Amino acid sequence: MPKRKVLLAGESWTSTATHIKGFDQFATASFHLGAEPLAAALADSDFALRYMPAHEAQRDFPLSLEALRAYDAVILSDIGSNTLLLHPDTFALSRRMPNRLRLIRDYVAAGGGLMMIGGYYSFQGINGGARYHGTPVEEVLPVEILPWDDRVEVPEGFVPVVADRRHPVVEGLRGPWPPLLGFNEVKAKPGGHVIATAPADYRSLPLLVAGSHGRGRTLAWTSDIGPHWLPPEFVAWKGYRRLWIQALEWLTGAR
Repeated sequence: MPKRKVLLAGESWTSTATHIKGFDQFATASFHLGAEPLAAALADSDFALRYMPAHEAQRDFPLSLEALRAYDAVILSDIGSNTLLLHPDTFALSRRMPNRLRLIRDYVAAGGGLMMIGGYYSFQGINGGARYHGTPVEEVLPVEILPWDDRVEVPEGFVPVVADRRHPVVEGLRGPWPPLLGFNEVKAKPGGHVIATAPADYRSLPLLVAGSHGRGRTLAWTSDIGPHWLPPEFVAWKGYRRLWIQALEWLTGAR
């Protein structure tokens, strides 16, 4: 049986630093990948992951519905809407290009699966910079996105509360989950199915929500897939791999 194809866009960044030593200074730059824990979890599974870092996605994310439908599911993780809206040919050359947020909406309506994973450039993001509020992507997600900086930093950590242990995404994940260190605040839509939440002292805000749009399924996981909101202990948890495999199985209609 062929593996189901999953496109993950985002989860990369470049950092620069200035080192000052008395009178002298020099600069360094480094490149980082954030989805390696998820990629490792999906190794030897029924899913073939295409990991497209954010700088590649600006140009290479599919530009047609036909190209998107080559994938059974799409994951957007820590990639702002501008990266998908502003193809280099549009930004640098003023050429008209397809609106990839609308393509994602049409892809889900036609039966594709979409998951958004939280982070500083997911949902509305830091300083509101991810800018998915009011977009076609928000239309298909099972949550409402706030129009401002939606980060909830929890440095002391919180243990997720599973609201529906019978849902296929969390089936078999018994006992307490490891702590998380933050998430994006959203509101579950009337048709959204809340699977897990933050604890009561964080207003039981949604953490994992399932939904549908047209013929497709959607998921919102409002925390991260790796540091810093998702600590190494969560990655090492035996339920980490099972959670993501079951999420993708449900998203692609295999559960």
